[in-house]
Amino acid sequence: MRIYLSALFILLLLSSCESNGVFEKSQFFPSHSWKSSDKLFFKFTISDTVSLYHIYAVVRHKDAYRYNNLWMNISTQSPGDTAKNQLLDLRLADNKKGWLGAGMDDIFDHRIRITQTPVKLKAGNYIFGLQQAMREDPLSHVLNAGIRIEKIAK
Repeated sequence: MRIYLSALFILLLLSSCESNGVFEKSQFFPSHSWKSSDKLFFKFTISDTVSLYHIYAVVRHKDAYRYNNLWMNISTQSPGDTAKNQLLDLRLADNKKGWLGAGMDDIFDHRIRITQTPVKLKAGNYIFGLQQAMREDPLSHVLNAGIRIEKIAK
């Protein structure tokens, strides 16, 4: 009985952790390096058009990553529109604090907001494309990259 209660508690705890998250998906790089030719695509569907959302780039890397930033090409295709591309400089570290993401041992996770203000999303299917745009190719010590769409709590 005690095992079942513990399992139920853990299940409830895990389900409540993602209450604001609508979508998060990352792609793992088995060689721990990201080639500029490896464009990642993430598809998801939005049905709630009343809420506002923040959009994040998600990056996981080793402490051995040599740069304090990551240049990334991000393409967004919303329902009924053509793809829009933007080149973003994602800040991963600074000289005072070091790595800005959450870390454990030599692995660091970053969720970097790529929308300046909350956005309304249309109903339908969205496609995000991510491609690294650094001079180093392949980009070493990157474990995975992805996208997160988070509903803003009212």
